[in-house]
Amino acid sequence: MYKIIDGKKVASEIKKEISEEVKKLKIAGKKIPYLVTILVGNNGSSETYVANKLKDCDEVGFRSKLIRFGNDVSEEVLLAKIKELNEDTEVDGFIVQLPLPAHISENKIIEAIDPEKDADGFHPVNIGKMVIGLEGYLPATPYGIVELIKRYRIETSGKNCVVIGRSNIVGRPVSILLSQKGMDATVTVVHSRTKNIKDIISKADIIIAAIGSPSFITADMVKAGAVVIDVGTTRIENPETKSGYKLIGDVDFENVAPKCSYITPVPGGVGPMTRVSLLRNTLMAARKD
Repeated sequence: MYKIIDGKKVASEIKKEISEEVKKLKIAGKKIPYLVTILVGNNGSSETYVANKLKDCDEVGFRSKLIRFGNDVSEEVLLAKIKELNEDTEVDGFIVQLPLPAHISENKIIEAIDPEKDADGFHPVNIGKMVIGLEGYLPATPYGIVELIKRYRIETSGKNCVVIGRSNIVGRPVSILLSQKGMDATVTVVHSRTKNIKDIISKADIIIAAIGSPSFITADMVKAGAVVIDVGTTRIENPETKSGYKLIGDVDFENVAPKCSYITPVPGGVGPMTRVSLLRNTLMAARKD
């Protein structure tokens, strides 16, 4: 029988730990961590994600702020706001919620963020530190995935791990973290140009699915006893739900789960861990002040 990797439960435990840290900072008369989020436009997924982030901050005792811009905001205006936040000594960490409108360069925006305030862990300086194993702010989703694996005491040393997807936000960084000393997995990254993709995935002890393709991973691609981490979240319309939509992962959960030893659900798996990783990065930044 498979076990559910409950990201909601683990995130709740970590939030309690962070909350205790914040209480200690308050008692010591030190600065309370302050996280700012910039949201451009009204992407439905981003709206939900940001609302949950603000709630998380409130829960752990952080200061937080949401700065909104319309879809038509210019790159110059956005860069000016980033410069302002970089220079604001009150702000410990901030994020610019992705995706951004097509007329704005995501790379330019990410590179404009002060690496010391990069709560998302996307800045090239922080990615570089991660690659060579130096302490820095880790990309939030890969950070959350690794933490889930550790807290469930899932063996990674010498295991054959297949990461599906090569994005700079999830696929590439998580493949690096899993291959580093301490995790010691043998990692293969597969993507849209990989030949015999089904054959490669079917040999994996650990599967990290991060391609944003609903139910891409089917039961015939998963070997018995595999660990499956589903990072995908695609919103599809569903009139039966209150919101009018539901989230679907990259894994055909119903048919894949019976073959697994461990599996994450969608929602309630990786998502809450991504948000809690932002809190951890912000706390780390606040401690440096």
